[in-house]
Amino acid sequence: MILQLDKMSGNTRPFTSDVIVFLLALTAIGCNPSSTGNEETTSSEADIFPQELVSFVPYEKNPLFSGTGSDTWDNTIRERGYILREDDGYHLWYTGYREGTPDEMKYLGYATSPDGIEWTRYPDNPIFMGSWVEDMMVLKHDNRYYMFAEGRGDIAHMLTSEDKINWEDHGTIVIKQTNGEPLASGPYGTPTAYREGEIWYLFYERNDEGIWVATSTDLKEWKNVQDEPVIEKGPEEYDKYGVALNQIVRHGDHYYAYYHGTPTEDWSVWNTDVAVSKDLIEWKKYPRNPILEENKSSGILVHDGAHYRLYTLHDEVNLHFFRGDR
Repeated sequence: MILQLDKMSGNTRPFTSDVIVFLLALTAIGCNPSSTGNEETTSSEADIFPQELVSFVPYEKNPLFSGTGSDTWDNTIRERGYILREDDGYHLWYTGYREGTPDEMKYLGYATSPDGIEWTRYPDNPIFMGSWVEDMMVLKHDNRYYMFAEGRGDIAHMLTSEDKINWEDHGTIVIKQTNGEPLASGPYGTPTAYREGEIWYLFYERNDEGIWVATSTDLKEWKNVQDEPVIEKGPEEYDKYGVALNQIVRHGDHYYAYYHGTPTEDWSVWNTDVAVSKDLIEWKKYPRNPILEENKSSGILVHDGAHYRLYTLHDEVNLHFFRGDR
């Protein structure tokens, strides 16, 4: 018999059967029913969510990069920028615009850095003005760069480049439901691509209500894996009112989704969160989300050769170092 202490009388009494079932279920998944959420990470959590992927501290000289605040095409920058580290240093793509202009047209900017800290804007920015480019990410495959971005109206489109600077727009990405019918009308944005073998995965959100995934083998025809979100908003408070995916990272035998969520109905506050998967379809959120708060969102993980860094890129670039390296 399992007993519990009655705090009023000081005596013990049996747990009811439904409480016992609940306690056993928590034990089976490695949870401590008395946990306050402030204890050290459990061993099971550490196995699935290594500290190097979830534990970061801010660089003392943040922000690293921001809008000019002056009369330039990029007086303001916007979600999501993207950073790649290559042999010759770090490369940043960002969305710039003139805040307060009639259409606030969003253009693509580019900057480089030898160390990921000191950044230099490309002298011939903006590097692409052929269409609206916002909330983009970049993936390199077979020496070609693929950019997945929002266009006007939060509709996803794809661009390619051979040199990181000159981009060709291939137009709107058409996604179909599992039955072959087109998506219902409306925005589908924050496109995030990942390639595994011969299959391309494209994660996207719809009004930040959830994150869906479609696949393709030729980058031309995309079809949903399922017509329900693979990552839903809530029920936790930190992402109760919206979610959008920024990046997929493979680490060991697992995939990690870095996404941002909001606890506010008006979307005024965003944070950075993590989820894990073994198949890119079934996802488990990190129990200690968010890993960054205070409007540090649009998080991108970059390995610097020794450890991961976490950059947040909305609406300025901030750097966060692995906590164990500080």
